[in-house]
Amino acid sequence: MAVIGCGLFLAATAPAALAHDSLKSSSPPKGATVSGVQTIELEYSSRVRFPLVVLRTAAGKTIQLGEPQADGPKVRTAVPSRLAGGPYVIAWRVVSSDGHPIEGEIPFTVKGAAGTTASATEAAPAAPATSAEGTRPAAAAQDGGGIPGWLWGGLAALVVVGLAIWLLSRRTGGPDEPAGQPEAPAQPAGQPDAPAEAAGQPDGPIGRT
Repeated sequence: MAVIGCGLFLAATAPAALAHDSLKSSSPPKGATVSGVQTIELEYSSRVRFPLVVLRTAAGKTIQLGEPQADGPKVRTAVPSRLAGGPYVIAWRVVSSDGHPIEGEIPFTVKGAAGTTASATEAAPAAPATSAEGTRPAAAAQDGGGIPGWLWGGLAALVVVGLAIWLLSRRTGGPDEPAGQPEAPAQPAGQPDAPAEAAGQPDGPIGRT
């Protein structure tokens, strides 16, 4: 009778001893739609070791997470960056209390960012039009009405040089006349050209008597 009872006890406890640990709950829950995720928390049926947690988008892009920390049957992982709207998948892997590795996936969805993305896309085309309108007055001011500023400066320089040459030629009296030669003074009217010698004055001295 004791043998039969021992056999029945072993038959009842054998499946439980052979069963591995399992995931009891998660945050975010499987298939849930959430507004955001700051921490991923996984709870198992027993103590687990060597946790590995990976977060991927629907396109397969991996999101950077903090180092997973195991605390008895719970595993926590921080999500440093804000998640955009869309579907995600949490892939996890741990070593259960019986030494066997177990793994699984938890899909969920982040809401709220899809509308924001659409609004940003609609507002984006308006920016180039505003920039183009603001650029037109600046370009017109830079053109200076079609004539560059350097051309005006060159014309002014030519006018100054020509004026200086004209003034210099006026002062020197022209190229054929020697510069700096004084003019002969005019002869006063009615004045004889040379003093006349006294009439009848002898050329030589007159002897005294």
